[in-house]
Amino acid sequence: MANTYSQIYIHIVFAVKGMQSLISENWKEEVYKYITGITTNKGQKLIAINGMPDHIHILIGLKPDKSISDLVREIKSNSSKFINDKKWINGKFEWQNGFGAFSYSHSQISNVINYIQRQEEHHQTKTFKEEYIEFLKLFNVEFKDEYLFGEI
Repeated sequence: MANTYSQIYIHIVFAVKGMQSLISENWKEEVYKYITGITTNKGQKLIAINGMPDHIHILIGLKPDKSISDLVREIKSNSSKFINDKKWINGKFEWQNGFGAFSYSHSQISNVINYIQRQEEHHQTKTFKEEYIEFLKLFNVEFKDEYLFGEI
């Protein structure tokens, strides 16, 4: 896309199916590196990644020729396959359907990176569901609680 210039920052959030705490401290860094590779191979820039045993946060610089939905679908399907191929858990690892995607301006990026890096600290006082609903309300995203996580 010659002569196309953009600056699109997206904070993506998604959970393990059933919000189970399956992402182990022992192998989460390897999964994060794998997701970074997927993102880079799709021509996008991964800026920050971190999470908790039941969910993940990713900050990306998105190019305008890529659909967020397509990118997240590729990240989720390929990382699930990677985790299952490694046999890190008993049974089948899956990400939950859906995701949150929140846009930020360049001036907010350092705060978002800091937020993502400090996940363990945030979750000492709030659950993933509380955090996610907080994001939806902050960004004025309409939602129905009964459909929020499918299984809940």
